[in-house]
Amino acid sequence: MQHITAPELADWLNNDSRAKPFLLDVRENWEYETCHIAGSTLMPMQTIPARIDDLDEDAEIVCICHHGARSLNVAAFLEHHGFSKVSNLTGGIHAWAVQVDSAMPKY
Repeated sequence: MQHITAPELADWLNNDSRAKPFLLDVRENWEYETCHIAGSTLMPMQTIPARIDDLDEDAEIVCICHHGARSLNVAAFLEHHGFSKVSNLTGGIHAWAVQVDSAMPKY
């Protein structure tokens, strides 16, 4: 598993010469509705085991949660199930709001 910072992810998303990652937001619905990174897909943590077949094993996946703990667990789970291109957003959506998008609501 890789770890990626909010500024590194922002650079990746803004780099048109590089394929965009699949942004997997593992928070709860209310959290996602409060704030999220554009283009991310909501799949709450507890739904991952039942929905693992909905994910592309070959895709570059960045797991996102509030502060990075839940997404770290999901990234480890995915890696254990054969996903080899998984990254965890260090500091989660909170780090994104602080370091990249200061207009994003914080909770």
